[in-house]
Amino acid sequence: MVKVTLNNNIIELDETLSVLDALNKIGIELPNFCHDSRLDKNFGVCGLCTININGSLKKACQTKVEENLILNTDSDDVLTFRKNLLQDYIDNHHENCLICPKTSDCRLQKYCFQYEIEKKIPTTNLLPIDSSNPFYYVDPNKCVACGRCFQICTNLQCNHAIKMGSTNGKRHSILDQTKCVSCGNCISKCPTGALMAKSKIKFRICDTEKTNTTCIYCGVGCQIEFRTINNKVVGATPRDISPNNGLLCVKGKFGFSFINHKNRLKNPLIRKNGVLTEATWDEAYKLITNKFREIKDKFGSDAIGGFSSAKCTNEENYLFQKFMRVAIGTNNIDHCARFCHSTTGSGLGLSLGIGAMTNSIEEISNNKTIFILGSNARETHPVIGTMIKRAKQRGAKLVIVDPRKIDMSEIADYFLQINLKSNSALLNGMINVIISENLYNKDFVSKNTEKFDELLESSRKYTPEYVSKLCGISPEDIRAVARLYADGPTATYFTMGITQHTNGTYEVQELATLALLCGNLGIKNAGLNPLRGQNNVQGAGDMGAYPNKYPGNQKVDDSEIRKQFEDFWGVKLNEKIGKFGPSMIEAAGNGDIKALYIIGENPVLSDADLNHVKSSLSKIDFLVVQDLFLTETTEYADVVLPACSFAEKNGTFTNTERRIQRVRKAINPIGNSKSDYEILLDLFKFMDFPQNYTSPEDVTIEIGKIVKNYSGLNYKLIENIGIQWPIINNCGTDILHKNGISRGKGLLFENDELISGENKTEQFPYLLTTGRVLYQYHTRTLTGKIDGLNEKSPHSFIEINPITAAELNIINGERIKVLSLRGEIETYAEITDKVKEDIFFMPFHFIDGAPNYLTDASHLDNVAHMPEFKTIAVNIQKLS
Repeated sequence: MVKVTLNNNIIELDETLSVLDALNKIGIELPNFCHDSRLDKNFGVCGLCTININGSLKKACQTKVEENLILNTDSDDVLTFRKNLLQDYIDNHHENCLICPKTSDCRLQKYCFQYEIEKKIPTTNLLPIDSSNPFYYVDPNKCVACGRCFQICTNLQCNHAIKMGSTNGKRHSILDQTKCVSCGNCISKCPTGALMAKSKIKFRICDTEKTNTTCIYCGVGCQIEFRTINNKVVGATPRDISPNNGLLCVKGKFGFSFINHKNRLKNPLIRKNGVLTEATWDEAYKLITNKFREIKDKFGSDAIGGFSSAKCTNEENYLFQKFMRVAIGTNNIDHCARFCHSTTGSGLGLSLGIGAMTNSIEEISNNKTIFILGSNARETHPVIGTMIKRAKQRGAKLVIVDPRKIDMSEIADYFLQINLKSNSALLNGMINVIISENLYNKDFVSKNTEKFDELLESSRKYTPEYVSKLCGISPEDIRAVARLYADGPTATYFTMGITQHTNGTYEVQELATLALLCGNLGIKNAGLNPLRGQNNVQGAGDMGAYPNKYPGNQKVDDSEIRKQFEDFWGVKLNEKIGKFGPSMIEAAGNGDIKALYIIGENPVLSDADLNHVKSSLSKIDFLVVQDLFLTETTEYADVVLPACSFAEKNGTFTNTERRIQRVRKAINPIGNSKSDYEILLDLFKFMDFPQNYTSPEDVTIEIGKIVKNYSGLNYKLIENIGIQWPIINNCGTDILHKNGISRGKGLLFENDELISGENKTEQFPYLLTTGRVLYQYHTRTLTGKIDGLNEKSPHSFIEINPITAAELNIINGERIKVLSLRGEIETYAEITDKVKEDIFFMPFHFIDGAPNYLTDASHLDNVAHMPEFKTIAVNIQKLS
């Protein structure tokens, strides 16, 4: 801090900041259009922050704080300059404030009112408005050419889709729609009405209410501010706090209209004479609990199973597993992590002792070396993908390993387009190089690992020359990437390209071995960072939505732990490990499970081998589904319960970096729907196990008592930006393993099972892999209800290499049939060099042409019970 004179008063300012940022920090706001504190350099175009500094007019954003500066923010020369500048802006602006939706949120309007500026020159020769994007329009007549949108797109979003240009002498922003990903971050920060979101509901910002909450669209946990009017969500803007720091993706910004969609379920439904018919809540509750009691009495508690939801809050997941264990008496509990990141939990758990992301999102932009395997972050976790691109722009080294070209392939220092099935081969080759060239961190390995001698011996045969033939990467590139990784610190990011394999646990353990060898744990800008797909996958697992784990990752088959939960909950608990998700589906088909209770999940779209899933559900005696809309799964349901969206309830989510965040009620429930929290409490009561909670926070506090990592949790502790577990003395933990590996010593692992997934056959001579796309998520219940997202990504498709397509005589856009051992689908051909010859890619979001009719549930990871989603032997047939 240094002393300066401000308006004849001596004060202290932070000398590391610009004058503008320093004044903002102490609560003095200078007018501006272009400034954004997140940017490294101040653009300084608009000039409105100009003040008198040491006797002359200077831009506050471009002047660093120094000792003894003399600042005057409201001298006559400053006010005259400001007024003249504002007069120029308003005279070159289309003034239609009475009907402009930006009214009350427009900085130009605010400043003109503040400084009593009136428009002198009538608006003439209006430029055309660009409405080509389904989510927003661009009105150059309202642009003040401040360049803020350009700065955000170029230096924060890193898309380079905006430039500044001129038409008929009018300076304005120009958008390149071919580069634009419709993130809307430029719109959120536009100071006027030049960039505006399209809306079917007319409203003014000043007439809306605002609610801060957490986005539902992936594990990043972006903080958003909802705008609501007449019990409808009409707008979303990013909050300038961790983890997203003022950024959103297209889904977070524009994907909220499902909340008030006309097809939302509003009343319970009971199947009568084969038809789902509206009923009262009491009718539904009585039917459910009578059937559950009947099945328990006749077949035992383990004849009932339940699927919880990674889209529900922590409190609801905790209540669900408690309901199944306490009121039903079974450990047959699972959720969608079984099919995405269960191998992350098992692999990191075995190697390190904790199966979670080790480092923090805020580190990414400043990482030195980034190693990405099986993760298309720009589409699956767009805000994190943006941070990775920002790190690259700042000089980070980037390695991408993927069987398919993705958004960042062209900017990577090394893009290793490996063969399908060969993750393990590549990782083993890197381990071989790091050990044989003595690149490993000997001190770290000696102090923090075990079984190095075994690793040393087993790694000898996996030379780059040997594994090169398996993974399709040159030995030179394998050596170069291994050396770059070892030079560190290196941050590793991975998702389902690693985890959704029948040897996914082993592949995650190999990643952990790499990190342990090089000391890339317990330090900043490093670590092992699984990016969770759904908003609360981490939290649902933490809450015990697993058949073998109580809340807090505590083992069901440990008698001491079980006794603790029995004492805490006041009941005798089932001693047996329950059935995992795939086993519950199997048991439903063979009659061992008579009833299933599914909340917030759609297994008839998301599980592997959908024909098998449908066959099993068609045989079950009783099925309860709780969701926002009718789904493919509700077609088999005996009772459907209408649940609330995240915008209609309070609670918490835990994001991919272990940050526990607030979810806040923005509107009242739609129709007669209820939150999952309310429904579960009602069912507890109808099952004669009433619970004494008066609000979701009561459940939060109970979680803080029984889950060690959530110790002392309450809403006050997480009110603003949340907190990363483990919570120790009301403080969060940004980096795991700082004081040593959590299991004591890290377990080094060498996987001899080099090849995963199905093999090609004469009948099925090609390999298919699956993944996400930017513009879709859950098409039945979320993104499929958003018109703009459906316009951007309307239907299923399969990517085919041009050479393979020519051999098969398939043209772009042709509808074709895809077959595997388990089923067949129809989809549209997309001819592209993103995939290698004889390799196909399909997104798994779509109902029409769902690739999970083809995927394999008959072989499972032997630790995590993960089916094979990523390497499927297929064939293609023309339809005519």
